[in-house]
Amino acid sequence: MADSTRASGAKKTAAKKTAAKPATRKSTAKKSTAKKSTAKKTTAKKATPKKATPKKANQKAAARTPAKVSSVAAAADRAGGERARRRTTPLLTGPSAEVPTTTSSKGGSRTSSTSSRPAKPKKPSAPRQPRLTVVPGPDGAPPAATPTARRRPPARRSTSTASRPAARSTAAASRRPVSPAVAPAQPVATPGTPDSGQALVPGLAELLSVLLSAGQLTSRTLGQAAGAAAGEDWERRFAETLQFLQRRVKGDYAVDDFGFDRDFTTHTVFPVLRLLKDKWFRVEVRGIENIPADSGALLVSNHSGTVAIDSVITQLAIHDAHPQQRFLRMLGADLVFQLPVVGDVARKTGATLASNADAERLLRGGELVGVWPEGFKGVGKPFRERYKLQRFGRGGFVSAAIRSEVPIIPCSVVGAEEVYPMIGNMKTVARLLGAPYAPITPFFPLLGPLGLIPLPSKWIIEFGEPVDTASLGPAAAEDPMLVFELTDQVRETIQQTLYSVLVTRRSVFF
Repeated sequence: MADSTRASGAKKTAAKKTAAKPATRKSTAKKSTAKKSTAKKTTAKKATPKKATPKKANQKAAARTPAKVSSVAAAADRAGGERARRRTTPLLTGPSAEVPTTTSSKGGSRTSSTSSRPAKPKKPSAPRQPRLTVVPGPDGAPPAATPTARRRPPARRSTSTASRPAARSTAAASRRPVSPAVAPAQPVATPGTPDSGQALVPGLAELLSVLLSAGQLTSRTLGQAAGAAAGEDWERRFAETLQFLQRRVKGDYAVDDFGFDRDFTTHTVFPVLRLLKDKWFRVEVRGIENIPADSGALLVSNHSGTVAIDSVITQLAIHDAHPQQRFLRMLGADLVFQLPVVGDVARKTGATLASNADAERLLRGGELVGVWPEGFKGVGKPFRERYKLQRFGRGGFVSAAIRSEVPIIPCSVVGAEEVYPMIGNMKTVARLLGAPYAPITPFFPLLGPLGLIPLPSKWIIEFGEPVDTASLGPAAAEDPMLVFELTDQVRETIQQTLYSVLVTRRSVFF
C-alpha cells in the first residue's frame, strides 16, 4: 500500500514539472519576442532622420503594451521606451540634465527604481532649453548684450586700489567668448581684491614715515624738557655721574681718617639736598665773603626745626655759594652716630663726634668746622619759643678755637623754625624710645607719613663777621672768664642777627 502511494506521488510531481516546462518556455519566448521588437524599433529610429519626441515614444509604447501582461514584460517594455527617449532627447547642461540612475537586475536587464509599478501615461512636457550663466558686472547690473565682442581701449591707471581689480575683471570677461551651451566656469572678481604683485596693505610706507617723524618729534621734545629741567649743564652732570659710577666700581676714591668721602657726598647726597635747598626752601645766602678761602675756621650757628636738617642745608649752601666750594665738617652728638643708617651717612658726609680733640685736629688741618652749641635743647624747643637761643653750654667750642688760633664765624639761620612747628611733646613715648623728645606737629602724627613733609618756608642764612682769637694765644683757653665772655659775645651776635633778619623778612613762605 505504501509503495503504491509513493508511486502515485512521484507521478504527480513529474506531471507538474512537465507542465511547468512549457510555461517557462512560453514566458522565455515572450521575452525574446519583446526584445526583438524593441531592437527593431531602435534600429528603425536610428535610420529615420526625424527625431521622435518623448510623447510619441510613450504613446507607442503604451499602445503596443497589452493591458494584461506579466510584470517582467511590462518592465522590459518600459526599459525599451526609456532608452529610446534618452536617445531622442537633446543634450542639456545644468541641473536639468540629471537622469535617474538605473540599476541592473538579476536577469541582466536595466530597470528603474519604479520597475515594480505598472506604467502610467506621462503628461507631455515642453522640451527644456539650456541655461546660460551670466557674469554680473562690477556694479551688479548685467552687461548689455552685444553681437560681437569689441576690444576696449586700455583704461587709465587709477590710484585707488579698489577700482583696479574690477576694471581688469570686466576687460577679461569682455575678451573671453561665451559658449551658448556651457556657462563659463571662471571666478567672479570682487571689488577690492588685490591682484598678484599688488601690496596687501596700501599706504604702509606712508604710515611708517609718519610714525618715524612722530618718534623723532617726541624724542626731541622730551630731550628739550629734560634739558630744561636739569639745567643748561645737564650734559656735564650726566658725564660726571657716569665717571662717578666708574670710580666706585674700580675703587678709585679716597676717604680720610674721619670717614669723610668727598666723592660720595658730592654725587649722591648733595643732588638730593639741592632740590630742597633751591626749589623747596629757596635758600638765600648772605655774607659768604666772611668765610676764609683756605684756612681753618669755626662756624657757630643756631639750631632749630624739630628735625636737624638745618645743619646739612647750611653745609650745602656754603659749598654752592663759596668760590672754592668748601666743605663744612660738622660736629654731631653721640645719638646721631648710634643710629644704624644715619650714623654711616653722617660719617661719609663729613660729620664727626663733637669732642675737643677731633675739633682741634680738624681746625689745625685747615678745615672749616661747624658747631651748634644749643644741641637738642634748640632743636626740640616748642614753637612759641622760636628764634630764642638756648644756653650755649660751657663754651668748649671757644676753647678749641683759641687753642687752634682760628677765627669764630657766627651764623644765623632764619626759616628753619617753621619747617616742623612743634606744638607738643610726648615725653612718655620719648622715654620709651630713648629719644630726647617726641614731637607733635599740626600734621604729625595726625596724617601719618604725610606729616613728615616739611613746610616750604623761606630760608635766609647770614654769616657774620669773624671773631679773632689768634691774638689771644693758646694759653688763653685756660682762662674760664675769657672763654665765657667770648661765648656770650658770639651768642649775642647770633641773636641780634636773627632779630634783624626777622624784621626785614616779608613772610614766612615768601
